[in-house]
Amino acid sequence: MPRLTPPIKAAVVGYGPAFNMGAHHANLMKQTGRIEVAAVCDRDESRLEAAREELGDVQTFTDVAELAAVADLQLASVVVPHNVHEKVAVALLEAGKHVAVEKPMAIRVEECDRMIEAARKAGVTLSVFHNRRQDGDFRAIKDTIEQGYIGEVFHLEAASGGFSEPRGEGWWRSDKAVSGGAFYDWGAHFMDWVLNLVPGRITTVTGQFQKRVWDRVTNEDHCETFIRFDSGAAAHVQLSSICAAPKPRWYILGTKGAIVDSGGGQFTVYTRTGSYTASFEVKYYESAWAGYYEKLADHLIDDAQNPVTPESARRVIAVLELAEKASQSGQEQSVPYER
Repeated sequence: MPRLTPPIKAAVVGYGPAFNMGAHHANLMKQTGRIEVAAVCDRDESRLEAAREELGDVQTFTDVAELAAVADLQLASVVVPHNVHEKVAVALLEAGKHVAVEKPMAIRVEECDRMIEAARKAGVTLSVFHNRRQDGDFRAIKDTIEQGYIGEVFHLEAASGGFSEPRGEGWWRSDKAVSGGAFYDWGAHFMDWVLNLVPGRITTVTGQFQKRVWDRVTNEDHCETFIRFDSGAAAHVQLSSICAAPKPRWYILGTKGAIVDSGGGQFTVYTRTGSYTASFEVKYYESAWAGYYEKLADHLIDDAQNPVTPESARRVIAVLELAEKASQSGQEQSVPYER
């Protein structure tokens, strides 16, 4: 892949008001000092007006095909609803643009495969914005494990949730047909974290998806999956909007100790010393969310490693998809594909 010369000319595709994610991506790219946000695409003219006010002199488009035809745009950040990630990304990849797509990569593995193949054929980079790998709590936990304090991880539980009604009234993130379901928001982050903490091939996946309380939205109320790895390690991930009692965010067991994180800016490490168990607190690191685009610029300019390979993001979708199949069938799912 030919190296690019800074500044890289970039576009943001999708500038909707939900969490101002389009503006967030634009600002993170600008912080690198090597990526210039030169264009914005959105179907809503009012959002394009907002982009011009917030970003200054940028080209604006209402059609992805028109933006894709602009020869000097080199990178596109795709920040659209989950169910159209593949359609938008493939159009841009086929036009020869490097693409960073918001997480989750897509809703189905087959969509991920088409995106990966489009990038391969075009000879361009496809990356996925799993920026939460830069979260300070996750990085501190990962470093603690890598330093050997708890030995080899063999059991991991991760949980997030509470008892509250999800936002409705046209909020696409609560619409399963558009979002993919409750597991495709924070669940995608948790699954990416888990797969980065427990190395090795996944062998089987089970899942339980439940719809019991919140009828005004179509996403599930409660989702969980259990993952087995070829090392014998296991992981359990739970996301719930009907969880009335709290669970630790992380409960990780290793052959020499454990990590328990219930929030609050630090977690507890338990480590075995002879016949005793010692414990100490580790404070979260500072989060470094701009780090994703810093690393992507390094990749495109200096041929450094892709910060999030599409294959690693595809693994997340494979687990989420199999978890739902397991819930529907009542049977554990083997993993027929892994890259």
